[in-house]
Amino acid sequence: MALRDSDLPALTSQLGVPGIVDVHTHFMAPQILAKVWAYFDAAGPMLGRPWPITYRWSDEDRVAHLRSMGVRKFSALSYAHRPGVAGFMNDWTLDFAARTPEALRSATFYPEPDAPSYVSQLVEDGVEVFKVHVQVGDFSPEDPLLEPVWGLLAESGTPIVLHVGSGPAPGRHTGPAAVERVLGRHPDLALVIAHLGMPEIEQFLDLAERFDHVRLDTTMAFVDFWESPVPPELGPRLLGLQDKILFGADFPNIPYVYAHQVEVLQRLDLGDDWMRSVLWHNGAKLFDVTG
Repeated sequence: MALRDSDLPALTSQLGVPGIVDVHTHFMAPQILAKVWAYFDAAGPMLGRPWPITYRWSDEDRVAHLRSMGVRKFSALSYAHRPGVAGFMNDWTLDFAARTPEALRSATFYPEPDAPSYVSQLVEDGVEVFKVHVQVGDFSPEDPLLEPVWGLLAESGTPIVLHVGSGPAPGRHTGPAAVERVLGRHPDLALVIAHLGMPEIEQFLDLAERFDHVRLDTTMAFVDFWESPVPPELGPRLLGLQDKILFGADFPNIPYVYAHQVEVLQRLDLGDDWMRSVLWHNGAKLFDVTG
């Protein structure tokens, strides 16, 4: 029987962990979220299938649902898609975190002249995680305007959830090559490669094996929506990177129930210790979450 959202507290209890830390969750200003949902509503022709939003609810209802599933800490990711919007997005997500104890203080940035200044201030103000979306923003990780920002974040150690894989559709700047060159200059960057870097999973696993502070999140990886089998060689590599895989769900913008992301990780059959690390320990350690 398929795993249900209501099953998750019992599952984490059986595993012996306090709950779930979700590094890849979206809460955005209402007008921004409406545009994101409109994009997914129109994404069927691009993907060859519909993309229904399962949790098209109010912020309050979505927070309550995360709590009911035992999600103890979650991000509030927004991502700047053009110059001049990051400030507005960051003001909203930081206000959301101020009134939502479980929410990580989340922010975004874009390659623009004042990015080093506002990123520096955000770090000083205690932002816990950044989100950058190379595909939507249509910029290269090697944009010269980002070079000082990468330097700042390598020094601070603040994690960046980076969507740079070429899924669900490739962009002009997606893929691992530019990220590898950035890491060559800033090896201490705490990157969390979103979606395991799909579809270039193996190349991004290479980066996680080479660079101490590169991690990956599970968001939408292995779910039935893609109808693609898990390559058998990935299992041992994911097990070998047990301490570098973080749980992510892409809630609420998913075309299935939240628990399905947990169910497909169970199907990998990598053991309870791996599941404990992914669902709780790795995220709790990165964001200093206590049980």
